[in-house]
Amino acid sequence: QVQLVESGGGLVQAGGSLRLSCAASGRIFTNHAMGWFRQAPGKEREFVAAAWRSSGITDYADSVKGRFTISRDNAKNMVYLQMNSLKPEDTGVYFCAATGTAATRWAGDYAYWGRGTQVTVAS
Repeated sequence: QVQLVESGGGLVQAGGSLRLSCAASGRIFTNHAMGWFRQAPGKEREFVAAAWRSSGITDYADSVKGRFTISRDNAKNMVYLQMNSLKPEDTGVYFCAATGTAATRWAGDYAYWGRGTQVTVAS
């Protein structure tokens, strides 16, 4: 069964850091680009970052560029999101997602989703 499982969320003060992890089943990981999205209460799900399958190419939303880093460990079937200099507006549920196409910023392109992990940044 295809599975994505996120972990690492929590409560942090503004300016702090968190590292999110996503464990993926092998069938997903080797053939899919991976992305992170987030959803704040009352808002639509938005793109955060994406990593291509094996080229090392990454993409970031402007709001997180320079603060967040996406990485993947293909040997461990893991993808990470290192989040530094966190702001209250980064609060939301963070989702890991996988797509068989090239990594995009559109949630509709991602076929597989985890259940999400809550990130709360206190001011």
